[in-house]
Amino acid sequence: MLTQSKLPLKQGMLENVMRQFNHAADIIELNSNIRKILSITNNELLIHFPVKMDNGDVEVFTGYRVQHNNALGPYKGGLRYHPTVDIDAAKALAMWMTWKTSLAGLPYGGAKGGIQIDPSKYSNAELERITRRFTYALGDNIGPEHDIPAPDVNTNAQTMAWIVDTYMSTKSPAERSKNQHVVTGKPLGSGGSEGRDRATGYGVFLNIKLWAQKKKIALKNKRFIVQGFGNVGYWTAHFLEKEGARLVGVQDANGSITNQQGIEVSKLFHYMQQNKGSIVDYPLSQAISNDCFFELDCDICVPAALGNQITAGNAGKIKAFLIAEGANGPTDVEGEEILLANGVGIIPDILCNSGGVIGSYFEWLQNRNGELWQMDEVLAKLEKKMKEVFEKVYETAENRDGDMRTAAYIIAIERIEKAYLQRGIFP
Repeated sequence: MLTQSKLPLKQGMLENVMRQFNHAADIIELNSNIRKILSITNNELLIHFPVKMDNGDVEVFTGYRVQHNNALGPYKGGLRYHPTVDIDAAKALAMWMTWKTSLAGLPYGGAKGGIQIDPSKYSNAELERITRRFTYALGDNIGPEHDIPAPDVNTNAQTMAWIVDTYMSTKSPAERSKNQHVVTGKPLGSGGSEGRDRATGYGVFLNIKLWAQKKKIALKNKRFIVQGFGNVGYWTAHFLEKEGARLVGVQDANGSITNQQGIEVSKLFHYMQQNKGSIVDYPLSQAISNDCFFELDCDICVPAALGNQITAGNAGKIKAFLIAEGANGPTDVEGEEILLANGVGIIPDILCNSGGVIGSYFEWLQNRNGELWQMDEVLAKLEKKMKEVFEKVYETAENRDGDMRTAAYIIAIERIEKAYLQRGIFP
């Protein structure tokens, strides 16, 4: 029964990204041959691999890596550890990465992958062995100039450190240092970049700030809610709070809380760290039903968890005037139609959360060139890049009298189309 209940979500993500792509492709009258190429993935890898558990038993895990398109450069995209990971979810997320990197003007294509696993059920030592074995099984399907993974749902800098160490160990001693940029999102001591930890959340915040400036809205005292209080949700909330906005609701995998007087971001984060990563029972808040979360009275809503969270079933009850998509694909097509009809602004995922892949690009460049950038330099470069991309999307939406998602897709697809038209199709 569990598998059946999960199935619509997984199918829906792939269906959503294809509908979004086809909608934009129709508008720009995309070359039919290029549409065929972009409608499918280049490579889909499914791996079953055994790992010995702490008790001596062997478990067999299923891992995935989908490479959608590399017309603009090496594949780039995260690895997630979650029970909902499957080939369709990976295909949808890989496609979103292609549009995201193209929109940002980066020399990357799109990929995604992960392991179908609930990481909370395994020890740290087991997760290390699972990660290292998966990396070894991937072999040369990843590489610093071929396919560069990064953290995603339930993976982090430590995961990336295990991957880079395993991958480098498979190379000859003279070649190992050349492969440090096989992943991004690494710890600072393992070749990571200053500011990479907050890049996605900072990018979400910047997009909200730029949108508000366009609408002549001050963020001070605006109320916001965040779904997902991991890396993206926390840093988004941190920067919004610094701007004077007030966090009034949070939802994580364990439950939902609210306080219209405000929830102090740092105090909630500290509580969560002491409470096994859960926000549940935070004393300065009131528990609410998960089903009521998106109905909370607020001005800004930041879905920063999983896909297909805002649907036709709850979109009409949303009171926020802005949805800033910190997650990949959090709003389905029917949900978006309702939001737009109600005059709700939407900053689409491929723009809103692209700070992460831009930060990853900066880390990749530093590793490649043997450079070390300071935090202020990284954040300044990120802000400059995000502003350029936001302005382009906003202007395209205005000129075409359309929504920001369609505008973002048009820019992303046209860049890839141009590359194919210039280079031709081999042979």
